[in-house]
Amino acid sequence: MKKLMEQIMKFGVVGVVCFLIDFAITMVVSTLLRNYAGMETGMAALIAAFFGFTISVIINYILSMKFVFARKEDMDRRKEFVIFTILSLIGLGIHEVIILVCIDVIYANWAWLNQLLSPTLATAGGKIFATGVVMVYNFITRKIFLEKKED
Repeated sequence: MKKLMEQIMKFGVVGVVCFLIDFAITMVVSTLLRNYAGMETGMAALIAAFFGFTISVIINYILSMKFVFARKEDMDRRKEFVIFTILSLIGLGIHEVIILVCIDVIYANWAWLNQLLSPTLATAGGKIFATGVVMVYNFITRKIFLEKKED
């Protein structure tokens, strides 16, 4: 149990670093798309989240396989990266659906929420919620599919 808790803590640190990278990219790109390309909030948030998420996945792979998970010795590194990427793409799908619902369903249709939150804060809230859900998914699936099983 102690080893699992240490692993969860390391995963959390890697997750925070990658979240900050992902979040910064998402917020900057979505703001640029809204303000300079005239894009609607929902579409800008989805496009920006895709770029932030993709860059953070690459960094997350490097850090996770170095510091968090015990590699399977018999697994080719290319295969490992492909599995990591597929799991991350599924996570991205979950992530994008949650942001879509948060912005285009909840934020767009609740007038009181529009008065309370700016598009930037609505995007940030959707992003934080989506990241929390996907973080749990990522830990469980990476532990199942990528980590060496203890004897």
